[in-house]
Amino acid sequence: MKLEYSPALQSAHDRARYFAQRDAADAVTPRNVLCAMLEEVEGKASTLLVHAGADLQVVRERFGLPASFDAAPPELEMHHSMRSVLALARELASIHGDEGSIATDHFLLAILEVDESIRDELAACGMDYGRLQKTIVGDTPPLAMDEPLLLQEPTEELNIARILDANANRAREALRVLEDFARFTLADAVLSACAKQLRHDFADAIRSLSAPLLLASRDTLGDVGTAISTAAEWSRPSLAAVVQANAKRLQESLRSLEEYGKVVSVEFAQRVEKLRYQAYTLERAIVQGIASRDRLSDARLYVLVTDTLCRASLVGTVKEAALGGAQIVQLREKGIDDRSLLERARLVREVTRSAGIPFIVNDRPDIARLAQADGVHLGQDDMPIHDARRILGPDAIIGVSTHNLDQVRKAVLEGANYIGVGPTFPSKTKEFEGFAGLDFVRQAFAATTLPAFAIGGINVDNVAEVVAAGARAIAVSHAICASEDPRRNARRLRQAIDPH
Repeated sequence: MKLEYSPALQSAHDRARYFAQRDAADAVTPRNVLCAMLEEVEGKASTLLVHAGADLQVVRERFGLPASFDAAPPELEMHHSMRSVLALARELASIHGDEGSIATDHFLLAILEVDESIRDELAACGMDYGRLQKTIVGDTPPLAMDEPLLLQEPTEELNIARILDANANRAREALRVLEDFARFTLADAVLSACAKQLRHDFADAIRSLSAPLLLASRDTLGDVGTAISTAAEWSRPSLAAVVQANAKRLQESLRSLEEYGKVVSVEFAQRVEKLRYQAYTLERAIVQGIASRDRLSDARLYVLVTDTLCRASLVGTVKEAALGGAQIVQLREKGIDDRSLLERARLVREVTRSAGIPFIVNDRPDIARLAQADGVHLGQDDMPIHDARRILGPDAIIGVSTHNLDQVRKAVLEGANYIGVGPTFPSKTKEFEGFAGLDFVRQAFAATTLPAFAIGGINVDNVAEVVAAGARAIAVSHAICASEDPRRNARRLRQAIDPH
């Protein structure tokens, strides 16, 4: 049975807007309704409070009565606390009412149950709350409110549930599309695991909602949106387009769940918000990873050059390495002044530009930008990837050194274009406290298909071991720089590492 307001209570609700205006409130509160109920000195609410021991004159002074109003009040929404009051008043009326309506006494008791501050104010005016309860509900114990009551009207509750259900389905579908791409197209264990974990965390968050309610609210046949579509929805010219469309679909669904979920559960909305931020990270890692794989897919031999280590000149070594098959060159200089570093970087840039291969500067995105390099390589103690991108721009190649699987995962998710994997063997150009070794090479190349280069002490004598461990590409320094014939050594290394 649907319960309506009694005429007196309806009048009080209408008048409550005046008191909300008087109190400069943005919405009608339980206090505003109580003031309207107490306007009549001999009204039901006033009579009940007097019977409960309240000094009515003190009550009226405390609540600013009588009050006069000139202009019509604005149209105001109900404060969210009014929903709890209404829900409890409806429950009281269904148990203790006999006229099929919510009366003033039900609403008065509901206000005092929900808003303890008002109850305390009236108690200070002499009201005996226990006596008031007994007058209204007899000896029946007051309704317990161990948990917040559902705040929505039945229709609103179903409408919200329908929105949540639709967006939960959209998000699940989009997550599965992204996971399938990471798993079957990229064959990337790091991204597949990330997508799968996000999917499971999302499922756990949705379980906090009422599954029967979500299912009951579903109305596919009556959904007007099923017949509305645009040409863009059917345009997917590439796998990358599929991924980008579903990444946006996921984020939009999570945002809708977060906003409408606030009406149902703040905790649920907060969980969804965290998942939405994770979705942004996943999108960047997958979409940027597609571009990185395309850009560096054929790169097998990466050469690091240092002027003092080169048996020939720096420029000559780079030229010969490129002729022998080097596909990326990095300038790695330590302990020299910035002017000299920039001069050398510009020299190597000219050679690599002529050879048509990418040029990377070690550690220094500022020097890389001034020298018009293609990117920068960062160590674990260097600046974060996002800061390097602020200097070099979105199209720069940014590589990161990794020494364990946690660092691999972090680099992939933070948007590295490639990773260095090592150190593999003791190096003649760099000192390390420990060596990740061939085991790490196996683990890293199995974990991600992001472009990766095994590095550290690799030469023509041990490169076969690196290939056997699963490396698809290598980075070398001493094996080229210190060689009497950089071109020949580069060719031999390419032959060893190139797919057969």
